Amino acid sequence: MAFLFPAMAFYVYILYAASLDSYYIGSSQNPEERLRKHLSNHNGYTAKAKDWIIVYTELFDLKSLALIREKQLKGWKNKNRIRELIVAARWIEHPDPGREGRRIVSAGRRIH
Repeated sequence: MAFLFPAMAFYVYILYAASLDSYYIGSSQNPEERLRKHLSNHNGYTAKAKDWIIVYTELFDLKSLALIREKQLKGWKNKNRIRELIVAARWIEHPDPGREGRRIVSAGRRIH
């Protein structure tokens, strides 16, 4: 099942690969398309596995806010803290009163 992501939105996403027991954090205007690229033949960290799934996304109105959040999450460098974020937001969609134009959306399906 594919997710519908609105155009002109910016996302921070977290991928998970069970084969590596590893997370990858990135940003994109289209997380589904970006996942397809991560799953294709390429060089880079995500080329190490072909079982990446989107486990978490955050939506932003501004690219600059998405990039700030991506940098923040990458700075955590703690798998348990990332897991806690994913579990806390699982299947929840709500406005974040702390930041205008942001909401949290959790997912967990692989794009084929």
